[in-house]
Formats: sequence, C-alpha cells, structure tokens
Amino acid sequence: MSEPTAEKKRRHIRSDVPMSAQSIIALGFLAIILIVTALLMLPVSSAAGTMTDPLTALFTATSAVCVTGLVVVDTATHWSLFGKLVLITGIQIGGLGVMTVMALVSMLLGQRIGLRQRTLLQESVASLHIGGIVRLVRRAMIGTALVEGLGAVLLAFRFVPSLGWPRGLGYSLFHSISAFCNAGFDLMGTISGPYTSLESFVSDPLVNLTVIALILVGGIGFFVWDDLIECRFRWKRMQLHTRLVLLLSALLVLVPAALFYAFERTNAMAGLDTGGRVLASLFSAVTPRTAGFDTIATAELSDASALLTLLLMLTGGNPGSTAGGAKTTTMLLVLLLATSMLRREEDVHIMGRRIDMSLMRRACAIVVIYVSLAMVSTLALCALQPELALRDVLLEVFSAVDTVGMTTGITRQLGTASRLILIALMYAGRLGSLTFAILIAHRRTPAPVQYPAGQLLIG
Repeated sequence: MSEPTAEKKRRHIRSDVPMSAQSIIALGFLAIILIVTALLMLPVSSAAGTMTDPLTALFTATSAVCVTGLVVVDTATHWSLFGKLVLITGIQIGGLGVMTVMALVSMLLGQRIGLRQRTLLQESVASLHIGGIVRLVRRAMIGTALVEGLGAVLLAFRFVPSLGWPRGLGYSLFHSISAFCNAGFDLMGTISGPYTSLESFVSDPLVNLTVIALILVGGIGFFVWDDLIECRFRWKRMQLHTRLVLLLSALLVLVPAALFYAFERTNAMAGLDTGGRVLASLFSAVTPRTAGFDTIATAELSDASALLTLLLMLTGGNPGSTAGGAKTTTMLLVLLLATSMLRREEDVHIMGRRIDMSLMRRACAIVVIYVSLAMVSTLALCALQPELALRDVLLEVFSAVDTVGMTTGITRQLGTASRLILIALMYAGRLGSLTFAILIAHRRTPAPVQYPAGQLLIG
C-alpha cells in the first residue's frame, strides 16, 4: 500500500470514530449557555424592558449554567420575572448536568436509554459503574425534587411573612434551587441592597442551617446518594468512595469552621454574639466549596481567612455532584501520594485498599491544571488591570475556575478582556480542568514504539 493511500485510510478511520463523551458534554453545556444568553438579551428579560448587552448576558448565562454565581449586574434588580425564570432554569440544568436532564426527558417520553446514552450518563454523573446508571439518574431526579422542595418549604417560613405568599414562595424556591445546585445566585437586592447575598441573615438559624444543608446535600454526589440507599446507611457495606466522601465532608466543615471562628471573632464577626459567630463560621466553611453565598462580606475577611477561603475553593465539592473545584477526593489522593513517598512506600493505601496509580496520575494532573489555569489568569488580569489588588484578583480567579461565585466586589470593575477570561474559566471549571485541557489539546497519533527512559533530577 502506498504512503498516500495509507494516510488516506488513517484519516478515514479517524473520521468514523464517534465523538467522545467529554466532547458531547462540553458541546451540550455550550449550547445551553448560548440559548440562555440569547434569552437574557431579550428586552423581556430585563426589569427596564431594554435589551441587555451581549457580554453581560453571556457572562451571566455562563455563571448560571456553570453554577458559579459571579455577576456583573444585580440579579434581583436587573432581571425581570422572565429573566429570573431563565436564570433558575439554566442553574437547574447546569447543576444536574445536560446529559442527565436529557435522559430524564427521554424517560418521561418512554424512550429506551441505549448503551451510548448510558456511557454519556456515566461520564456526566461520574459513576464508577455503567450498570444501574438509569436507576441512579432516576433516584437523582427524585431526590433533587424532594430536597429542593423541602428546602423551599423551610425557607418559606422566613420569606412568606415578609414578602407575601406569591413573592415569598418564589424567593424560597429560587434560593433552594440555587443553594442545592451550589450556584450562589440570590434575590436579596430588593431586600437588603444589591450584591449583599445573605448578609442580612447572618444570625438567622433557619436560613443559615437550611442553606448549609442544601449546599452539603447537593455537593455530596449522586453516586453517594445511590450507594447510601443501596447499603441502607450501613457503614461497613458502603463503598470506599462513599465512606471517604462522608468523612471528608465532615472534616471540611468542622475544621475550617473552627479556624474561621478563631480568625474572625474579633474582626469581621466582632459585632455578632456567640451564636451568630458560630453560624457565620459554619457558613463560611461550607460556602467556599463552590456554593457562592456569603453571610460575611468576602472583602471584610482577614488575610488568613481569605487564604483559607481560597484553599477551600480549590478543594471544591465531591465528584458527580452539583459542586465544582478540583474535588475533595482528588486533593486527598495528592496528599496520600505525597505521604506515601515520605514513608517510602511502593503503593498508596487507604482504609485497607490500594489506590491504582492511574488515579494518582489523574489526580495530580487535575490539581496542576487547576492551579496553572488560575495562576496564568491571575497574571493576565493583573497585567490588564493593574489597579486591582492581587488578593482580590486571586480570589476572583479561583472563584471562577472552581465555580464558587464569591468575590470581594471587583467583578463589576472588570473590563471586556478580563470578563472573557472569567467566562472561559467558569466554563473550564464546570467541565473539569482535565476534561477541558484534553478537549483543547492537539491530538497526535500514538508513537509506534516506546521511547527509552530518561533520567532527571527533581526535588
């Protein structure tokens, strides 16, 4: 066979290869973002009845679908009822995942879920097994409706008395969905002022504990939900992933909460009583892991708390959940790898199980890519807008790439180029840093031979 003919055959084979699951999911999210952008640009979407400029609409749509929470216009005062409905729909689809919502529609229409769709669902919800994936999705949908409904009922006890039935119920449902999906969008602009999030409820146990519970349940992961149901909440029957997620979730609430209390009790929380400080500390520990709400203004945090917030942003939620970030188990694997090397152990072990080295390589790659994206973007924003403080830019960038939504208030000061950078970061963060890097990397034909090993000095 001649060389040109062989090359043509290779190209023909590559063209017949179906699109990868990651590519389909990425295109699905992009399509939803563009649809939401187009709807938000309509005059009917703004409270003033005028067209919203494309960049503002795109930024808001990306933030909603990627469940981030960064905004350049106040959600409550800028958008009309129609615009808010568009936003909360985008948040719900983005939080559950595009493929999950499409599967739900197929099931409602009585259509059969084929093998290809099951593979996409497995990738979308980060399940360990393709078997039982339809059952998992069904449970996720039912569980989402129940949890968001319960959250709305609880919040209604606070919002209905002050806002009346129609508006109070609307506010309750909006914030319940936003909290469960770890989105961070709020409608407090007409209650306590634009861009104030939940700061007026800093000492309110009902609002704080309800929102915290919604964030944690939404960020625990659908696979964990399914495993808890299957094993009937028996610890010994839980899979390794479930046990680790539950332990890490508890640890990442209690330890940071104690640190926030120590750092801020005489600073940002000085005007609160002990109960208010405890609630504010718990909320401050939970929300940086991609929720985006705040009861203490981020700009008022001390440097120690700001750094702790940044670390929690990077850690994020759990795989297969509505949360973003590098994910808790990813950070755990990187720490375990470092520990095993210090102990001069050949393998990485936890809870009597050995962790496959392919997972370790993937975990290290995810952390490196997340940090690299954040650092390069921070450098770019500082160069584009040197008037911004480095601390504020770091928090803004990590908030975007980890789909958190917390800000010191500089989002509205960003220029066009800076906003476009944040849009790309939010999109990359929702897809996952490794997935995003794989999608944009140049694909090369694998080498037919294995290269000889080389020696380098490191450390």
